[in-house]
Amino acid sequence: MFELLTDPAVWASFLTLTILEIVLGVDNVIFISIVAQRLPAEQRRRARYIGLTGALVLRLGLLASIAWIVSLAEPFMSIMGFDLSWRDIILLAGGLFLIWKASTEIFEEVEGPANHGPSAAQATFSAVIMQIMVLDLVFSLDSVITAVGIADHLPVMIAAVVVAVIVMMLAAQPIADFVEAHPSTKMLALAFLVMVGMALVADGLHHHIERGFIYAAMVFSGAVEGLNLLRAKRRRAG
Repeated sequence: MFELLTDPAVWASFLTLTILEIVLGVDNVIFISIVAQRLPAEQRRRARYIGLTGALVLRLGLLASIAWIVSLAEPFMSIMGFDLSWRDIILLAGGLFLIWKASTEIFEEVEGPANHGPSAAQATFSAVIMQIMVLDLVFSLDSVITAVGIADHLPVMIAAVVVAVIVMMLAAQPIADFVEAHPSTKMLALAFLVMVGMALVADGLHHHIERGFIYAAMVFSGAVEGLNLLRAKRRRAG
């Protein structure tokens, strides 16, 4: 262990992996923040921490079974020449779920919720946690595969994942507050999630889309939205 602490290459891989894990976790934090908004205010923080804690447990559990993770990428059947692996199935299911969920949220933002039943809060809390855990699995799989490809030592992977999830926990509340205070950003975030879902489906179909393009689009759109918010603030002040 001491040798790892004194190896510059290990520290370089740790820093690189930590940054990548944080970037990859942005999607997860946005999803959790948006879904948790459907809960009563006093339950939102608890739902976010349960979701992110679940993400951490899943990531550590997957890291502890790296051999099994690698085997998920191995095809177990072929359909009309298309090799299908369990990783493909998880990515396809997760991507379709993310597209469906984000599209449903967009529809309700535009058209309004279908009902406001008094018992919805209790049912929603368990449903929110289940939805968060489903996406945690997909994002954790992507995260762990990235970790395996960058770092060679399990302790380094675990340390990077733990640091990244702690950063995500610290960022969850400010992100949720910002989205709640600026409703227009929620629509933009939901559009981001649709885009991420499409990328997951494409990966499941063996058409990899470089994440750099997706994050560049997010940054550009976020910058434009930031200018719109600044203009609206100055108009109100004037």
